[in-house]
Amino acid sequence: MSLISPACRDALQHWLDTQRALAGRADNTITAYRTDVVEFMSFMTVHFGATQGLAPLARIGVPDMRAWMAQMRADGIGPRSLARKLSAVKNFYRWLAEREGFEPTAVLSTRAPKFQRKLPRPLAEDAARAMIDTVELQSTKPWIAARDMAVVTLLYGCGLRISEALSLTGRAAPLPATLRIRGKGGKERLVPVIPVARASVDAYLRLCPWPLEPDAPLFRGARGGPLNARSIQAVMAKARMQLGLPATATPHAMRHSFATHLLEAGGDLRAIQELLGHASLSTTQAYTAVDTAHLMEVYNRSHPKA
Repeated sequence: MSLISPACRDALQHWLDTQRALAGRADNTITAYRTDVVEFMSFMTVHFGATQGLAPLARIGVPDMRAWMAQMRADGIGPRSLARKLSAVKNFYRWLAEREGFEPTAVLSTRAPKFQRKLPRPLAEDAARAMIDTVELQSTKPWIAARDMAVVTLLYGCGLRISEALSLTGRAAPLPATLRIRGKGGKERLVPVIPVARASVDAYLRLCPWPLEPDAPLFRGARGGPLNARSIQAVMAKARMQLGLPATATPHAMRHSFATHLLEAGGDLRAIQELLGHASLSTTQAYTAVDTAHLMEVYNRSHPKA
C-alpha cells in the first residue's frame, strides 16, 4: 500500500471495519475488497503521476475510470473479475462520498462489463449417490472412510457449503432434526437434517478415535485437528475419476445438486433460497435455468418433432 497516502489508507481501513461490523461481510470478502480498492488506488497514483490523497480521489472523472478498466482488461482481467472489482470500488466510493461530501457520479455511473453467468453444474441424482458411496471406499481406515462419507452426505443432503459442514463442533452431535447454520456474512438459517445424514454422522462418531468435545471440531483430521476442506476435495477428486465424472464434480457441486434436485421435484424457489442461505433470490434463480436446460435436453432427445 506504499502508493497510497496515509489519509486514503485510513479511510480504506475505516470502510473495511464498517463492512465487517455493520454489513457482516465475511473475512474473505473483506480481503477481496481490500485488494481491489488498493489496486484501484495504486493505478490512479500511477495514472496521475502522484500519490492520491482523498481530494484527488474525489476528482476522478469518466476518462479516468475508462483508463483503469482498459488497463485491467490489458492485464488479462476477465469481465466477471472486473465487474467484481468495480463493485468493490463503487461500494467504497459510495461510502467515501457520503463521508467527505463529494459527488461520486463518475465512479458510480461506470458500467460493469457484460458477462455470461456460469450456470451451476449439478450432478445427476444417480451420480450424486454414486459419489457418496465411492467416497467411502477411498480410505483403508474405517473411521476416515465414514468421516468422508458423512461430510459429503451433509453437503448433498442438507445443501451445506463445505466450510459450513467443517465448522460444525461436537456441540452439534447428535445432529438434531433441524440444524442452525451460520453461513456467509454471519447469516443464520435453519436446515432440516434428513435421517440418512444423521445416521451417516452417527456412524462416523462411533468409529472416530478422538473424543467428542463440545467446542472441538465435529469432523477431525487424521491427527485429531480440524478437518481441512482440501482433504474432502482430494477424496472427491479420486472418486470422480473412478466414476468417470467431470472435474466439476466438486464438494460445491453436491450443494448445487441438492438445490437442483429439490427444484426438479417441485420445490418452492423461496424455500430453496432459505435452505441455501442466499441473500438474494436472483442467486437462487440460477437453478431455474439449470432446470430449464435439463427439460430442453429431455425434449430435444425425446420429442418426435424436436
